[in-house]
Amino acid sequence: MLLAGLASLPGPNWMEIKLPRTAQLEPFFLADNRALDFLNSVSAPSGTEIESLNSGQGLVDWLEKAEMISAEVALYFRKEVSAEKLDEVAAKARNLRQWFRKFITAHAGRPLKASANIDLNRINLILKRDESYRQIELRELQALDSPKYKLQWRLEKRWRTGEDLLIPVAEAMGDLLCSIDLSQVKICEGPTCFLWFHDVSKNHTRRWCSMSVCGNRAKAAAHRSKKRAKLKK
Repeated sequence: MLLAGLASLPGPNWMEIKLPRTAQLEPFFLADNRALDFLNSVSAPSGTEIESLNSGQGLVDWLEKAEMISAEVALYFRKEVSAEKLDEVAAKARNLRQWFRKFITAHAGRPLKASANIDLNRINLILKRDESYRQIELRELQALDSPKYKLQWRLEKRWRTGEDLLIPVAEAMGDLLCSIDLSQVKICEGPTCFLWFHDVSKNHTRRWCSMSVCGNRAKAAAHRSKKRAKLKK
């Protein structure tokens, strides 16, 4: 069993990342939402499917890179849980992802209605495994003259089995469903792209997973089309 602090989800700006020129691409964190990033853990940016959760090791790596578990927690699972057990959890994670993808595909782009047929039990059964608790800690504050301190809460979690790795995923899904207007959940308009994102732009006009990827491709295609049209005249 491991006791470790819950990783924070700071939500850095991933909008301008560029695709690495390697066979093994890094996971995409373009969605401005961890539940949607989880859906994007399988992608096909250039026609070839990239699966980040193809193994238990891949699942642990993805959760660590997504900052949904800490490096300490990731190390614990790599050392203490067998590869076979982790692979079984990865299979469950892929199944959960497919289930959630079907729901998001059916309801994205408009407010969620009370009549929506969502099996909340699928998420709640995972959340029921959670063994989080709070601890009081002393935190040093930055001060110019002398150090100052305050007491604050710190959230901790007991990690018992490999299946506990699904808890932060279920939490992210719950956060999306409880706090985000699904009319702001969109899929990239790129013709061969199926990456999801939460549109947090000022006027909710975001169209692409990333301007540096599909956005630039669309601009280039529009330019070529315009050029061909001029040549025909």
